[in-house]
Amino acid sequence: MEKGEHGLNNRTRSASAEQEIANDPVTLCESKTWTQRLRAWSMALWLLMGPGLLAMIGDNDAGGVVSYAVTGATFGLSFFIPLVLCLSIVTYTIQEMTVRLGAVTKQGFAKLVYIHFGKGFGRFQMVTLLILNLLTLMTEFIGMTAGLTLLGWPLTLADVVSFLLVVAIAIFTGYFTKERLALLVGALNIVFLIVAILTHPNGATLANALLHWSLPMRHASVLWFVIATVGNALAPWMIFFQGSAVIDKGVEIRHLKLARIDTALGSIIQVIIAAAIMICGAVLYRHVSSIASASPALLILSLAHVAGRFSAILFGFGLFNAGFLASITISLSSSWTIAETLGWARSLNDKLAAAPRFYAVYIGSLALAAGAILIPHLPLNFTAVLAQVAGGVLIAPTLIFLIRLTSSETVMGNYRNKAFGKIISWTIALVLIGLSFALLGQLLF
Repeated sequence: MEKGEHGLNNRTRSASAEQEIANDPVTLCESKTWTQRLRAWSMALWLLMGPGLLAMIGDNDAGGVVSYAVTGATFGLSFFIPLVLCLSIVTYTIQEMTVRLGAVTKQGFAKLVYIHFGKGFGRFQMVTLLILNLLTLMTEFIGMTAGLTLLGWPLTLADVVSFLLVVAIAIFTGYFTKERLALLVGALNIVFLIVAILTHPNGATLANALLHWSLPMRHASVLWFVIATVGNALAPWMIFFQGSAVIDKGVEIRHLKLARIDTALGSIIQVIIAAAIMICGAVLYRHVSSIASASPALLILSLAHVAGRFSAILFGFGLFNAGFLASITISLSSSWTIAETLGWARSLNDKLAAAPRFYAVYIGSLALAAGAILIPHLPLNFTAVLAQVAGGVLIAPTLIFLIRLTSSETVMGNYRNKAFGKIISWTIALVLIGLSFALLGQLLF
């Protein structure tokens, strides 16, 4: 389907939502009072927010939750809490370029790579992303089923219920409805803040960590944890997901200011939740041995022993919820990427019958991941390592392509990266690429 035809069909199917988005303060508030302008801005922000929040909060997936909790359990209330809070700058810088690229070009990231860098790179990105997403989805189902099995559910039942819940999102009509449901799921991440409070962290120790940034260099694996923490801030699927979501939503150049606010809110909420998860894990500091290799189930059981059953139940719910939201966003990034590259119908405004191949990729990737974790004696830790290796391989070309595209006057016109923006984005990209390859080396050697 051609770009113009695809966009026209989207507008036809979601005319009421796009009409409300069109009534934003950029075009209609010049002659209104400040109270009317504030109300119009609030309404426009409500309508436009979604892609940034979902991409950022979805990055705190089941694997990320376990990683952050293990970091807290290993180092306590330490340097890693202020470190993760600072990473909002990194994620915002990268994802803002993604939003701007989608709003200006009206083309998904995968399609742009295919057009401007050739079929070889386009297919490499598509195949690598699919493999990475499938491996990551397996970790999401491991996380979702962990909490349910501790409540007494058989693994197979927990797996099937998790699968059906994620698939159910696809049956709701229209992008806006599906997005609001996903945002509701994301809002439930507040449970980690509640658990963090229930663990009664020592205020003086937390303040000391925030103020002094003392890196525990005596710990043998501290550099590995630093690399992993920074690496957790950004996943390749986020770029593919948000770039496609802003197009499907109908975000245009005149909406960029509000779309950037959506992205900024997501980047701030992401790191606050991540810090809260570290605080949750810190209650296990010096209470549990060999925590670094702990499974999600063991992590929850340890939390029940130290912090109480109620805190453990809430944490298990949060882990399920994190895997649930990430399963939605990661599967959609796969569907959009394949559909954009191959020219299929690909809008969430389409019903199942109108875009069967798009939804087949969404449901099929979930089915493969859900089925894979039921394989007896599956090396789950190796699967998690393999996902990190694939992420390290994909993030380098993804960031390079993103910066080159957003710096191109041919592609972006007046909305290209300016000189200072290029310096910042290349610096962040090179640091992330370097850390990814450092982590890759740690995992392989």
